[in-house]
Amino acid sequence: AKIIEIATRLSLRAARGGAGGEKLCEKHQEALKLFCEEDQAPICLVCRESQAHRAHAVVPIEEAAEEDKEKLQAHVQILKDRREKLQGLKTAEEGKSL
Repeated sequence: AKIIEIATRLSLRAARGGAGGEKLCEKHQEALKLFCEEDQAPICLVCRESQAHRAHAVVPIEEAAEEDKEKLQAHVQILKDRREKLQGLKTAEEGKSL
């Protein structure tokens, strides 16, 4: 439930960010269009060329968001499956105790 709540908040935050314009880099006031996989942080094109990120693996921010969304959905599905299994065990144990 917590993971779903966090995912919902992130989706709402992303929707607000998309509707109100792009987020800007605090250092360069440029749009954050890339995601540094090494630092796990959004960066701008200027940051990409800086010493801090030049050697790091970088992907477009939309691609990184989609990958994270897919991973999160896979984890949610695993948790749903576990919950169903536990509900079944609970029901079986309640039946035994009756």
